[in-house]
Amino acid sequence: MKKYAIIVAGGKGLRMGSDLPKQFLPIGGIPVLMRTLETFHRYDGEMEIILVLPVAQQAYWRDLCHTYSFSVPHTIADGGETRFHSVKNGLQRIDTEEEALVAVHDGVRPFVAQEVISECFREAFEKEAVIPVVDMVETVRLLAGEHSKTVDRNAYRLVQTPQVFHLRLLRKAYCQDYIPSFTDDASVVEALGKEVFLVKGNRENIKITTPFDIKVANALL
Repeated sequence: MKKYAIIVAGGKGLRMGSDLPKQFLPIGGIPVLMRTLETFHRYDGEMEIILVLPVAQQAYWRDLCHTYSFSVPHTIADGGETRFHSVKNGLQRIDTEEEALVAVHDGVRPFVAQEVISECFREAFEKEAVIPVVDMVETVRLLAGEHSKTVDRNAYRLVQTPQVFHLRLLRKAYCQDYIPSFTDDASVVEALGKEVFLVKGNRENIKITTPFDIKVANALL
């Protein structure tokens, strides 16, 4: 079954405190986003990669590709108002009606393990909707107004990407009207009443969002 990857990169760098969007910041001398695309290309060189970028960032990205002689094949789609709309735009760049699997991945998660990508695709082939998760290691408290209480952390998981689905299922899900509770692709698919299955992610698969994350990323390299 053919595989696709939609890489969503719409960050503005606000929490990073940088004028440069976080996906373009260098780690180990190479922009974060290039490392992410390389990770998926290394997993499957035949996979079609669709990069979703805000229109205002696309010229800068092309300049970066020239500067770094970046050669991973990919198609660019326009970013939308929200992540939901960006993913929807990315899906529109897939013109096949055949059975296929599509992964949606955050552009600022360059450290997803090859084994996790492989497991997500393998399980999604049978189960149609699969996401990687990791255990909670901190104590968790539930807020209720001015009060809070400890809850069982074993009942919760932290969600990562790539989130992998049958293409037809994801297309149907993204025909729904947007609501604010659509914070990832699993939430969109669940709104159809479809069960989403979990696989084990890798803790190194951090989402680079803050200056501290950049320090962690360089340490991981």
